[in-house]
Amino acid sequence: MPGPNAAAEAMRSTGSPRGGERHDVRVVCAPGLERVVVSELAALGLAARRPGQGVVPVQMSTRELYLATASLRSAARVLVSAARFRAATFAELERGAAEVPWGDWLRPGQPVRWRVTSHRAPLFHTGAVAERLAAVVGSGPAEPGATDVQSVVVRIVGADAVVRVDAAGAPLHQRGWRLRPAQAPLRETLAAAALLASGWRTDEPLVDPFCGSGTIAIEAALMARRAAPGLQRGFAFQGWPSFAPGTWASVREALRGALRVDGPSPTIVATDRDRAAIDATRANAERAGVAGDIEVRRSSLSALVDPAPGRTGWLLTNPPWGGRLGGAGDLRDLYAALGTVAGTRLPGWGVALIAADPRLAGHTHLGLEPRLRTRSGGALVHLLVREAVGRSGG
Repeated sequence: MPGPNAAAEAMRSTGSPRGGERHDVRVVCAPGLERVVVSELAALGLAARRPGQGVVPVQMSTRELYLATASLRSAARVLVSAARFRAATFAELERGAAEVPWGDWLRPGQPVRWRVTSHRAPLFHTGAVAERLAAVVGSGPAEPGATDVQSVVVRIVGADAVVRVDAAGAPLHQRGWRLRPAQAPLRETLAAAALLASGWRTDEPLVDPFCGSGTIAIEAALMARRAAPGLQRGFAFQGWPSFAPGTWASVREALRGALRVDGPSPTIVATDRDRAAIDATRANAERAGVAGDIEVRRSSLSALVDPAPGRTGWLLTNPPWGGRLGGAGDLRDLYAALGTVAGTRLPGWGVALIAADPRLAGHTHLGLEPRLRTRSGGALVHLLVREAVGRSGG
């Protein structure tokens, strides 16, 4: 990816990011995206520890916490460790909870959404655990529709409890620009992970012939603009009593200063045969501030043409799955047609498909290789990639 991205630029522009309080942080992602998250953290100058399934541990300063929460594209949540204590009984749970410095993260009476899990533990009734914690903390209930709610994650394994506070609030895939979802919308974090892992560079042409609500094209345009994904939304940490508004203001200023506001944009084309999908893409791109960076048009796959003659780019798309198109035979034909179009209209281009069934992707005859495996909407999905001519590694 040529040139510094917004997050790396912000890290350099906000003074010494490593001073002040240190936080033990768990960056949560969809299982299978850990390597992408580790690479994103490395771009911020943060060295992650050994990842687990769907979680990447890392130490952060307060500044780094704010920056990472606003900048990570493929992560789902950012959890800050608050305490660890013995909780073999409810009495121990209450004693340990009473010693947690809740005033750093919660205001008196603030509603809390307790997310409790228990594994091989004497305290197996998660609802009862949440009730005891709420009583100790004095938190209000998380009523449906309430906006001032802090999520707290409590994991009990055996006789030990770990408490972590959600720094993001709403999941990080909620960028703030999605207005009109099309059928089976692709999650923003998965689209970003596919772009980051595929090998696409932000100065290269990109085509998505099954654009749906435009998620891949919009995420690509935001990456090309060096726009941090969290610039258009708020975060839970802004409501913490320990919130440092000056630090957050400087991080936001640096992220805005890193935006590319002039110069040529890469060619990004989003097409779909469905009118509702095209309308959704245009509306979402407008809200994301990248409507002028994406060529959006209603078109069938068979009408796809090379949008940048003489240049090599990428076709990156999320083709219809079984639930989105009737019949396995139809899907085999669709993938075969996709392979023909990519091979004849976009010779030498890289191809990356987000597919639920690698066997179907084999009907493209493009020599696609697995790059990522994760889940989307509960379904196992794969990122399958054929490198562009003259390129290797993603």
